[in-house]
Amino acid sequence: MVIIKLTKRQDEILHIVKQNGPITGKEIAEKLSVSRSALRPDLAILTMSGNLDARPRVGYFFNEKYAVRRQAEKFIHQKVANFKAHPIVVEKSTSVYDAIVQLFLEDVGTLFAVDSEGLLAGVVSRKDLLRAALGTRNLQELPVTVIMTRMPNIITVFPEETLFEAAKKMIHYHVDSLPVVKEVDNQENTYLLVGRITKTTITRAYLELMEEKSD
Repeated sequence: MVIIKLTKRQDEILHIVKQNGPITGKEIAEKLSVSRSALRPDLAILTMSGNLDARPRVGYFFNEKYAVRRQAEKFIHQKVANFKAHPIVVEKSTSVYDAIVQLFLEDVGTLFAVDSEGLLAGVVSRKDLLRAALGTRNLQELPVTVIMTRMPNIITVFPEETLFEAAKKMIHYHVDSLPVVKEVDNQENTYLLVGRITKTTITRAYLELMEEKSD
């Protein structure tokens, strides 16, 4: 589906039909103080594009289903850069005990381990920490480097990728969070951590876009 950029008058027509539909072309023209002939091309565009439905001798209706599809299409093209959150990080030398404390203080499901330069070193999930806690080792002496997922097994996402692409990665790899990264001097598997995207982030973004007034 291709989203058509509407003119100001076409937006006004949609608003009128949404508030007053079914409504005739004559009534719309009167509300806009224009002639029916001047309005005819706009109504034709809105009808052919699916924004409006028209019934003979009844009038024009606002197409709610099309509006939903338009908002869904907008979501597909939204960039990760516009919705990423601040990453919750720990130094890779942090103990598992301190990582567990950090996890609950921040109320997140994933921590990102970084080195002294802020480069992504690993990912530590709630499951990783729980598994470690069930073991017999001293959690204050056990570093997260022992239990974290390392490169090249970390699933990442770049700021220029879309929320839709991020969502597909989460579903495909069965993860709840992705580190948002940037490449460092074209070095393989070396990334600067710049944010995070979670399933909650994507769900919230989708709902916000769906609740917006259609363009």
